[in-house]
Amino acid sequence: MKIKTFTYLKTGFLSFLLIGMIGCKHDDEENFVFNGLDDSYIIERFEVLSIPTHISGNFTWSVNDSIVSQSSELEFISPVVATYPLTLKIENNGNVHTYHSKIVVEKETATYSKYIAKVFDYRPAPGQFMNKIPEYEPGNTAENMLQKARESLIGSSFQEISLGGFGGYVVFGFDHTIPNLNGRDFKILGNAFFGNAAADPRSGSCEPGIIVVAYDRNKNGKPDDNEWYEIAGSEHFKNTTVKDYSITYFKPNENKPPVPGNLGWQVDTEYIKWQDNLGNNGFKTKNMFHLQSYYPLWFSEASYSFKGTKLKDNYYDQSGTGSYWVGKSYEFGYADNAPNKDDASNIDISWAVDRNGRYVKLPGIDFVKVYTGINQEAGWVGEVSTEVSGAYDLYFK
Repeated sequence: MKIKTFTYLKTGFLSFLLIGMIGCKHDDEENFVFNGLDDSYIIERFEVLSIPTHISGNFTWSVNDSIVSQSSELEFISPVVATYPLTLKIENNGNVHTYHSKIVVEKETATYSKYIAKVFDYRPAPGQFMNKIPEYEPGNTAENMLQKARESLIGSSFQEISLGGFGGYVVFGFDHTIPNLNGRDFKILGNAFFGNAAADPRSGSCEPGIIVVAYDRNKNGKPDDNEWYEIAGSEHFKNTTVKDYSITYFKPNENKPPVPGNLGWQVDTEYIKWQDNLGNNGFKTKNMFHLQSYYPLWFSEASYSFKGTKLKDNYYDQSGTGSYWVGKSYEFGYADNAPNKDDASNIDISWAVDRNGRYVKLPGIDFVKVYTGINQEAGWVGEVSTEVSGAYDLYFK
């Protein structure tokens, strides 16, 4: 009797367990709701195609058998007219679902340019080229100077603008999204050059500028609600780099008696006062080679500030006597850091990091901000000041 009862109980328990397993599997399948992919997707060159899934699981998106994403939403962009076979595999609760489609990339109907198409903001720091590059004329407003920056940078005019000392910046954009593909994606032009190759092949006149990028996710053509990401160049993670550095410049009294230095080129060693958030302060020196005001004359405020990432000083006195200063080029990832014809002036969007220093995966970028990344006086050469003379998409053909 006991054996028979046990047999009934055992059989009933196994039946209950089996029904439960079937029920769980059925529930898992019911909870997996995905309508699949369209037969095809049509986009134009440099347009970002977004395909959301709105479900959970492990995702593998493949194009031509190469994995292009493992996110729940695919963001695809191409500069090439072609048809791309698309495969999506979703692993959900031990089940693998496979879907096939294709992406058809067509020639764009709009007329694009590889070069800068818009300049949104220009706010330089004090410097020896201020009010000269571009040239300030009496009565010019901030909008007038912004227009001059546009005339210098938009298209292929390749005229320089100076950003002045640390923090001075310019913000520009393109008329299309520059794709984030394998390798370096865009170039920023400056006036850097290498000098005596025998002495130091990567030194000459290099004034590194920090690069910050944004993708126009809200598609309004403005760098407003989009998150910005810093390009993590070769110095970004080093302990010689200062994050969240800030500096304030104070408007000089142009009528005060100058304080000449001991060196013949020092016209006023106490010209423009500055102080930073590390407890440091000092003056920008006026030199004999540039006698105009170094403070932007269209600024009415008595002081103004900048905040950002500060790089280690890169200029040094190669002569040992103060007669020959050279600026060393950092390895990669900065503006005005290498000659325009050098591959080192090309930038990879994949170097972009968020505020916590984590690399991010952007489909591409539409906007760029460049600001001077060093706060240094290099003898008679003057302050280290990033210059920008253009930028372009390396993929545009």
